[in-house]
Amino acid sequence: MPRRTATMLASTLILIALLCAGVLIKVPYSEMSPGPTVNTLGNARGEPVLQISGHKTYPTSGHLNMTTVRVTGADYKMNIVEAVYGWLAHDNVVVPHDTLYPDGKTEEQSTQENAEEFSQSQESAKVAALKELDIPVSSRTVVSSVIKDGAAEGTLHAGDVIKQVDGSPVREPADVARLVTKHKPGEDVIFGIIPVADAKAAEKLGKEPEGIERITLTTQRSEEGDRAVVGITAGTDHTFPFNVDIKLADVGGPSAGLMFALGIVDKLTPGALTGGKFVAGTGTIDDQGQVGPIGGIEMKLVGARGAGAEYFLTPEQNCAAAASDIPAGLTLVKVKTIDDARKSLNKIRDGDTASLPSCSAG
Repeated sequence: MPRRTATMLASTLILIALLCAGVLIKVPYSEMSPGPTVNTLGNARGEPVLQISGHKTYPTSGHLNMTTVRVTGADYKMNIVEAVYGWLAHDNVVVPHDTLYPDGKTEEQSTQENAEEFSQSQESAKVAALKELDIPVSSRTVVSSVIKDGAAEGTLHAGDVIKQVDGSPVREPADVARLVTKHKPGEDVIFGIIPVADAKAAEKLGKEPEGIERITLTTQRSEEGDRAVVGITAGTDHTFPFNVDIKLADVGGPSAGLMFALGIVDKLTPGALTGGKFVAGTGTIDDQGQVGPIGGIEMKLVGARGAGAEYFLTPEQNCAAAASDIPAGLTLVKVKTIDDARKSLNKIRDGDTASLPSCSAG
């Protein structure tokens, strides 16, 4: 066999062997890529994303799109070829597997956590939107969850309204832990509650629940040390003056909160908030309307621009990362609160884009 032919054959065989090894050898990485965007003012799977009843609503136009990121599953084993391709691809990001699934978290656990965060983000979006419009929303501290084998198991239930601990009024979830931990493990603590069934019955009648039931629990020692606990998580529940439902499946995490809130504001106020423009964005939101940072901002920018967005509402803490690689034709708008976002949307609607708060790299 001629030397040149033998060299080419050997090189080909080595290349094939390397490719096979690249496919077979798994690496501890996961991939993030742009996910779909959804117009909070529009429909998803044939029904409106935002459904409001019991209060006057107004026609809307344009887009207020929430954005998403696709990630590989917890059980997916990436090979070397896929990792290298992901590192080289502009629209994808390869990250250590533990970044997305820390502490050996399973895909089922991650999905459950994302679903809970998504549900909480919807609740906070409703509260923030109505507060922005000066529409009263009543709040109460409730039992969010009961820990298995805890002191409260079988006695307190998720949804029970916590009015008192040892006779002291409870105004927010932090009060519960503060009052319980005044005790030593093994001591009794008295909860004043309104059972969840009574609370829901009163809510249906448009009334505040009444009639406190007193329950005595014996505190236990926390796993972390000598702190007294009763085995519950306290949270906040809200009563809205009318119905606001968010209908969107197969989405998780807290990052759509800002866009849901703005969509609700748009539907409850005259005139189109965007002026018919295509605006996308992201950001968590709390009950006070504060906008927080999210993950995967670069992927969300690509997804938003690919869907046709011209403007992107960007949490202040994500601005530097977002500004480092802005897709052509997309204008970043920095936001810290829902009020910031409304003011910027007014400028976009009025064509006053030169004065929009912008993001800068570094």
